Amino acid sequence: MNMHNFNSGPSILPQPVLEEAAKAIINYNNIGLSILEIGHRTSWFEEVLHEAQQSVKDLMQLNDSYEVLFLHGGATTQFMQVPMNLLDTNATAAYCDNGIWGSKAIKEAKLFGNVNVVASSKDRNHTYINKDFTIPADAAYLHYTTNNTVEGTQWHHIPETHVPLVADMSSDIFSRPMAFDKFSLIYCGAQKNMGAAGVTMVVVKKDILGKISRTIPPIMDYREHIAAGALLNTPPVFAIYLSMLTLRWIKENGGLTVMEQKAKERAHLLYSTIESLPNFVATVAPEDRSLMNAVFVMKDPAQEKPFLDECKKLGMVGVKGHRSVGGLRVSMYNALPLSSVQAMCDLMKDFANRYN
Repeated sequence: MNMHNFNSGPSILPQPVLEEAAKAIINYNNIGLSILEIGHRTSWFEEVLHEAQQSVKDLMQLNDSYEVLFLHGGATTQFMQVPMNLLDTNATAAYCDNGIWGSKAIKEAKLFGNVNVVASSKDRNHTYINKDFTIPADAAYLHYTTNNTVEGTQWHHIPETHVPLVADMSSDIFSRPMAFDKFSLIYCGAQKNMGAAGVTMVVVKKDILGKISRTIPPIMDYREHIAAGALLNTPPVFAIYLSMLTLRWIKENGGLTVMEQKAKERAHLLYSTIESLPNFVATVAPEDRSLMNAVFVMKDPAQEKPFLDECKKLGMVGVKGHRSVGGLRVSMYNALPLSSVQAMCDLMKDFANRYN
């Protein structure tokens, strides 16, 4: 059966990446060792790390004022590590609360300093992006989540701000060109658009660091990782290797401009199908709909289980919505072929004809 991977993460990977990684598990570059066995301070791994770091800078068009780190702990650890490094005890950071991940980041930041929630979409169950807000002049930074995986919303512009900008880009990283140099810090879990679970990427502008008074444990201090050449401790070697291969694949397939074109094509096909069928209802404001994660519901909730059962029979995985919001979700990351979205749309049309 041809599987259609709509998982929200860990999610679909490019087939050439999987094939190359499979060979490397047995014999990496014909050196006689598995990629799982090589030392992290060998020239073999340093080549992997440096290519991954340079690919990030190339795709983001960033200069050497930025450093690229590959860390443990998932993006969730960054909810803590960002304020630990950037928010002094008596200072205030501005946060946008547009969904579950923004809410979690706010909760963690409050452990280290004051938090001003300058924008929230709770009043409409996070089905839109609140773009009308004011950032205090003395804010240490503004933090927001660029794409809300659970709720299916996405920022389609960069907020204007006079303070350092911090973004969680876990679910739309490398899916579109952006003015990445407007950000002081970007972080993301790799397991959606740039690799497999197990590594978190942090891109940080070095001049934002070292401005707080607290003592930071070395393993949590971005400066320590930078000083150690991103090798402060044993990194997740295989996960970084997969990210390197995925970044290489993105570059070889047209870069971020092409990724965005394909994302828009997939999203247009799915959203237009949802809107054309009476059985399905899109829950997100049209102007804020995510190109990565389409969230919708059945008009008749009783039809949800039969629909999910048919998805399962046809090899369509990951369609059930997040447990906190329910409904349905179709995730459409860079590696998802348009044919999978077309298969989903064909099923939806057929289902609507039979359950009208």
